[in-house]
Amino acid sequence: MLLEGVAGLQSKKGKEGERMKKSFSVMALVLIVVTGMFLCSSVGFAQSKVVKIGFIGPLTGPNAAQGVGARNAFDLAIREANASGRFPFKIEMVALDDASDPATGVAAALKLVSDPAVVAASGHWNSPVALATIHTFHTYRVPFIVWGAIHPDITGFYKYPGVNRVAPTLVQENGPLCDWVIGELGYKSFSIISDTSSYGEMNTKAFRPMAESRGAKILSVDSVTVGTTDFRPILTKIKGLNPSAIYFGGVVMEGALIRDQMEKVGLKKLFCAISGIKDDKFLEVAGPSGEGVLTIKPGKPIEKLEGGTRFLKAYEAAGYREPFGAYGPNAYDSAGIILEAISKVGPDDKGAIAKYIRGIKYRGLMGETSFDATGQTVNVTVSRFVGQSGKWVEWESSDYAKGTRKLPAP
Repeated sequence: MLLEGVAGLQSKKGKEGERMKKSFSVMALVLIVVTGMFLCSSVGFAQSKVVKIGFIGPLTGPNAAQGVGARNAFDLAIREANASGRFPFKIEMVALDDASDPATGVAAALKLVSDPAVVAASGHWNSPVALATIHTFHTYRVPFIVWGAIHPDITGFYKYPGVNRVAPTLVQENGPLCDWVIGELGYKSFSIISDTSSYGEMNTKAFRPMAESRGAKILSVDSVTVGTTDFRPILTKIKGLNPSAIYFGGVVMEGALIRDQMEKVGLKKLFCAISGIKDDKFLEVAGPSGEGVLTIKPGKPIEKLEGGTRFLKAYEAAGYREPFGAYGPNAYDSAGIILEAISKVGPDDKGAIAKYIRGIKYRGLMGETSFDATGQTVNVTVSRFVGQSGKWVEWESSDYAKGTRKLPAP
């Protein structure tokens, strides 16, 4: 009986042990499944998270070629970032049109800063638009990089800690233009025509004293409203003054029309301007009268830029229909700077992103970009171009520099 009792007890304990083993096995399996589900959902969350970067530029209107080209270059940088595997989340560009209009630009800026997924933005080819929107980005503490607008006050006057610019100012462009046209080529008398925007007004304020300090005379100063199409009365008046050159402080469309109408009224003089006219659209609208026009542009020609050949191949492979334009490299590096900041400090703290950008030394398409205490780039390089056979040709390799074609006499 005692043995039978002991055997029964052992049998009972054995069955309980088996049940406990089964229970532990089930619990372990459940734990594995739950853990797996958690890990999968975490990975899925990281993969499904979207970080947005804003882009604003003139996507419609007379300056659309500049904005669309820059947008494409900005988009290319983001495509490359998503394909690189560097980021545990998807990066998305939010591209908005400012139509070269300050009010439209502010509306676009407000749309971006109202979206919590937008961690930074870059914008504007037109200075009046940038001067209108930077206050919005500053107020909402969204880091902002100006890729094209060159009015000095954007950085030099306001000095917002979250606003930086990768393009030189118009002051930094007018100086080299004066050295070239006055000091090197010998043109000594000018009539100035500028548009009435803040960009045009500042060009006049910058060019006039620079020209006079180099021994040139300013014979007349005229302002024209953006959108004007008939400049013949002003040009006829200027013809009577007989300047050696016309300086234009404006942008593509008005500049091209002025240059074309100069020929029509018999004003066969040199036409020069800074980068506001440096676009293929200018030569298209100006037609044959674009021959011999002088301009300068920040940076080096794309073929001479660090990584320029790779960029050209990548841009073509991406299938964009439009040229990247004069400021495509600026927009590309603006995106690259924002992306590097996000990769270093993460996307969640906009203040940290802004701080990182202000202190960055970024090696990109345009060389090394860094910013001074006002947010202005210290990378100031300009290239000189002349209209030749319907294309912008770097001055040093042009027929004009070689002497086989002649500019109007000084």
